[in-house]
Amino acid sequence: MKNISEYMVDAERNHGHMCPGQVLGVRMAMLGCTLVGIEEPAAGRNLIVFVEIDRCAADAINTVTGCRLGKRTLKYRDFGKLAATFLNTKTSEAVRVVALESSRTLANECFGHLSGKKERQMAAYQSLPDEQLFSWERVRINLPMSDLPGHPLTRVNCDECGEGINDQREVMRNGKVLCRACAGERYYEHIA
Repeated sequence: MKNISEYMVDAERNHGHMCPGQVLGVRMAMLGCTLVGIEEPAAGRNLIVFVEIDRCAADAINTVTGCRLGKRTLKYRDFGKLAATFLNTKTSEAVRVVALESSRTLANECFGHLSGKKERQMAAYQSLPDEQLFSWERVRINLPMSDLPGHPLTRVNCDECGEGINDQREVMRNGKVLCRACAGERYYEHIA
């Protein structure tokens, strides 16, 4: 595994800027990988990561781990929490890591001599021990075969719109195969 400085350079390049969320994401990913026994995250295929927020930290986690949505190794769960779960698919070990709210206060206490909030948080998040930045717990992930990386296991067409649906994401309603959009979960609105 690279060191934090190397990952921060990579994360800034990937994300476009460096910020406290990026630093926490780098540290979170390094810790999560270590806790599940992944020594070189970006080089292997034995890691799946669930991120719970769509903010800067998610890009940093992606940078450190090499996990990607397109590879089906990065899963997004919209919980709005600065947290991620790291699953070693070879051993089934999983750990959920959460950024502590108290780390913000700690950044101000430990680095109050620095002028801005961002500077205090950046310094704290780079240097404080993991125990002061995160909590973590061992968890179990019940990952269906249809969520594993690789080629789609199934593909059907929606009876209403005709679009293809991969990996058992279809909904059965009144004997019809529907995509989630046609079943009422549409996030967009058709316009004429």
